[in-house]
Amino acid sequence: MKRLFSSTLFFIVLILIWHFLVLAKVKSPVLLPDPVSVWEYLRTAILDGSLFDATLVTIRRLLSGYGIGILLGIPVGMLTARFRFMEDTVGVIALGLQTLPSVCWVPLALVWFGQTEGAMLFVVVMGSLWSIIISTDNGIRNVPPIFARAARTMGAKQFYTWTRVILPASAPFVVTGMKQGWAFAWRSLMAAEIFVTILTGFGLGQLLEYGRDLHSMDQVIGVMLAIVLIGLLVDKLLFSPIEHFLHRRWGTGRT
Repeated sequence: MKRLFSSTLFFIVLILIWHFLVLAKVKSPVLLPDPVSVWEYLRTAILDGSLFDATLVTIRRLLSGYGIGILLGIPVGMLTARFRFMEDTVGVIALGLQTLPSVCWVPLALVWFGQTEGAMLFVVVMGSLWSIIISTDNGIRNVPPIFARAARTMGAKQFYTWTRVILPASAPFVVTGMKQGWAFAWRSLMAAEIFVTILTGFGLGQLLEYGRDLHSMDQVIGVMLAIVLIGLLVDKLLFSPIEHFLHRRWGTGRT
């Protein structure tokens, strides 16, 4: 309860500072709208359904690309942890491409796929795949070797050791990597939606870009706040409970 009160007080102070900056005319109201104007935009967008529809389109695209990233990234990460050749080849490529900003994939996606959903899917997959590979690889390597040795001492075969010992023990690190991949997927999709203009659905990135085109900063800031809120909800409702459970299960959490 105390933490909730402190957090609420902190955000109230931030909103008050924002309001006073507007009153002090540090920036033109066109460039820095009042919190009330942003709230009015959000309320109107929620009531007319535009924000909800855009959120559904964005989440659909995000889940598709992120799901492919998980299906490809976890097995490849396991292989890079298991085989030296994979580590020296795919592992090096993954490490290098992870440092590449997601927006850099957009021109390539536009040339290969055009203004289509495929271009967005490609950008999201490329944005999340490499971090999932690296985190899976690191997670498996961080499993104490004594676990595998103990399993082999008790007669476990290699396949059983991997599926019943090493992979479950690396799960906390893999989930952490999945959360990181989710964050990269978010960033990638926003870049794709801003630059790729298609008529199959307008997502949050397109709303953000339309706000910029119309010089409607209340819309720009409102959509940004919605993106942040969705990211926080996914982390608190999905990833954090799984992480806490796995860390408690394997004794890797903070005491």
